[in-house]
Amino acid sequence: MITGGTGSFGNTVLKHFLSTDIGEIRIFSRDEKKQDDMRHDLQLRYPEDAKKVKFYIGDVRNTQSIRDAMWGVDYVFHAAALKQVPSCEFFPLEAVRTNVEGTDNMLHAAVEAGVKRVVCLSTDKAAYPINAMGISKAMMEHVIFANARVAAERGGTVICCTRYGNVMCSRGSVIPLFIDQIRAGNPVTVTNPGMTRFLMNLDEAVDLVKFAFEHANPGDLFIQKADAATIGDLAGAVQQLFGDTGMNVIGTRHGEKLYETLMTREERLRSEDMGEYYRVAADSRDLNYDKFVVRGEVHTEADESYTSHNTRRLTVEGTVKKILTADYVREALGGR
Repeated sequence: MITGGTGSFGNTVLKHFLSTDIGEIRIFSRDEKKQDDMRHDLQLRYPEDAKKVKFYIGDVRNTQSIRDAMWGVDYVFHAAALKQVPSCEFFPLEAVRTNVEGTDNMLHAAVEAGVKRVVCLSTDKAAYPINAMGISKAMMEHVIFANARVAAERGGTVICCTRYGNVMCSRGSVIPLFIDQIRAGNPVTVTNPGMTRFLMNLDEAVDLVKFAFEHANPGDLFIQKADAATIGDLAGAVQQLFGDTGMNVIGTRHGEKLYETLMTREERLRSEDMGEYYRVAADSRDLNYDKFVVRGEVHTEADESYTSHNTRRLTVEGTVKKILTADYVREALGGR
């Protein structure tokens, strides 16, 4: 089952699994229009495999709806969330209800139904959060780790988490906005040209989730190493491909950071480098701290976090190559 399955991630991960020997894939979401559009698209493009996809209308906020959809499920990819930083800033309790309470509802339903593995999707904004969306996602991660600990003690569902940066061309992201503005002959709107953001495409996001699915121990957090670019260079790269219409700098929006953090100093201290990914193992201690004896010097944090300021920085040309890996950009160029 994919919660929030009609979103950008859900559509992409579905295509990765559609032609496999998986018997049934459940799409769980609250938008009947998006489900209907997705159903017709699958029937048109994948007529042989479309019948294995089942659609469930529900909301992770509604415990009964998620429980009803969960029975018989072996694996869950949890992507349902409120993700827009400014809207969550204005309606923070809505972010709490979906991202925190909704995740807890989903996890309890999964454990109750005997699901084997659950992979939850988080965001770089959960590390050192300063906005309502990031705070709700940070709290979501703690809900995940708490449930993972209990499930592991009972020998049941393996629950883990992934955290990644901006997914290019996902719903509500900036590249489609830039393209629309250029096509309309308008300048692109940039908040702060020096602001940096991680860049990854949807297939890379799915690869991270699949890696977590295959390698997770209970309560693990997986982070993908990623390139970054300034927002100014990102706008310049889009204009190289679609035309230079100028740039309007509008200033930082509510709740935005100058740079994003994928792994905190505290997490980095207990991380494992797995090549393209980091694994941050769960802290398996209980509340009886006096039974854990430490001798020698105690370290509580690494020298620095892993951020979009200190990862590999792409030039404008490098950013052009990166955004061309996104299907949306290639399709918008019409094959050019």
